[in-house]
Amino acid sequence: MTAEREPQGRRTATIRIRYVRSAIGRSKHQKLVVRGLGLRKLNQVVERPDTREIRGMVAKIPHLVQIVEENER
Repeated sequence: MTAEREPQGRRTATIRIRYVRSAIGRSKHQKLVVRGLGLRKLNQVVERPDTREIRGMVAKIPHLVQIVEENER
């Protein structure tokens, strides 16, 4: 895996994702997506880069997570 370097002084957009519903009783695939986002505990909030891949992961489990607005910290 190659790490891309971003130019200095330039920040990438991020999204904040909150884990709001348990994955107990969900398919193994959905549990793996939750773990892939770095979520472990309910109501945990993680900040991830706003990429197509991350948005796609969130789209697979919209019933388990929600996007947190910046003013809701």
